[in-house]
Amino acid sequence: MPNLPTLIRPSQTLAAYTSFKVGGSAEFFAAPRNLSELQAAIAWAKAQNLKITCLGAGSNLLISDRGLTGLVICTKYLRGISFDREKGQVYAMAGESGVSLARQVAAKGWSGLEWAIGIPGSVGGLVVMNAGAQGGCTADCLIETEVFSLSENSSQLLRVPDLDYQYRSSNLQNSDRLVLKATLQLTPDQDPTVISAKTSSFLRQRQTTQPYHLPSCGSVFRNPQPQIIPQSAGQLIEATGLKGFQVGRAQVAELHANFILNLGGATASDIFRLITHVQTEVEQKWGIRLEPEVKMLGFA
Repeated sequence: MPNLPTLIRPSQTLAAYTSFKVGGSAEFFAAPRNLSELQAAIAWAKAQNLKITCLGAGSNLLISDRGLTGLVICTKYLRGISFDREKGQVYAMAGESGVSLARQVAAKGWSGLEWAIGIPGSVGGLVVMNAGAQGGCTADCLIETEVFSLSENSSQLLRVPDLDYQYRSSNLQNSDRLVLKATLQLTPDQDPTVISAKTSSFLRQRQTTQPYHLPSCGSVFRNPQPQIIPQSAGQLIEATGLKGFQVGRAQVAELHANFILNLGGATASDIFRLITHVQTEVEQKWGIRLEPEVKMLGFA
């Protein structure tokens, strides 16, 4: 395809754009740094009749070794944060790191986002997944989010009731709507030392109970509904005897069984096969099929 716009790159390897550090190449790739570039990339793909796939921080994602056809748009460089002290609200672009945002608001003495310190995703990912930890989640503090519909080629503001939030899910998942920015309601004018200390304690707790020393996607499986199965996904996997089990260079973590690690040199196929093996073994032993939390692209 001759005369590609400067923003569009052909045959871009995607492994560097996922926390698993695996995956094939995008047929075409764009990493816009503002909304104008994003709209230009979308317009180009539509003019070429190409499928569009959007990536955020890639922290909850497994891309096949075959890669992805069409245009892959990475939104991790859509950044910007502003504060409204009078309202106690933070306005954050989708590409902002949730960890970085948690640190910044804590340093200002704003409370309400301490739980996000250990979640390695973007603001857009937090909104889409209703991400949570330490008893808090996105739904607790989100006021509204601006999304862009690829099919309608327009943006709209959605409030929390519009998102059908449930545990680690929203109606933005598996839709053509792309998160652009989020408005969060926090509590300003707190003691920065106290808020920062609480935030740091949450991070230390996660670092001592979860393996962050090797590439992973965080928790691989959603926890079952507690009223049906009281055990977490990690407890079920551990009780099945799968801690340390490997497929190729992919391993169920010894420290936390709901993590799969890239020991170095793993392929997306290794990880996918290990996910499938864990599902099969847990289902055979406990009669429940674990549902992946990680989004898997290019495997169908």
